[in-house]
Amino acid sequence: MESLHTYWNSHLAIVVFLILGIILPIVALTAGRILRPNHPSSQKSTTYESGIEPFQDARVQFNVRYYIFALMFVIFDVETVFLYPWAVAYDKLGIFALIEMLIFVTMLLIGLIYAWKKKVLRWN
Repeated sequence: MESLHTYWNSHLAIVVFLILGIILPIVALTAGRILRPNHPSSQKSTTYESGIEPFQDARVQFNVRYYIFALMFVIFDVETVFLYPWAVAYDKLGIFALIEMLIFVTMLLIGLIYAWKKKVLRWN
């Protein structure tokens, strides 16, 4: 009987967070809709671009290489995010964490070498 009570207590927090995660955004959006002023006009519906009337189409074609460079930046930025806590707590983690981090960095280096060999990083 005690294990059933412990089971329900451990899952009660999850249920409460789930309910709050559904109710709070609904309440916030509803309150915002009720409290905000709503005075639509044709001038408010126009496109605003740094105080200047738009002079061309907003959809601009760009080189897909920008996307690839941005993706590579995000990958190595996330790597830095993972390396920082590991470096701060290195004394407490020991040799096991060092080996895990070496595997992690090696996998990222393999990805970088692959991108380099495929000439993804070359800008013509």
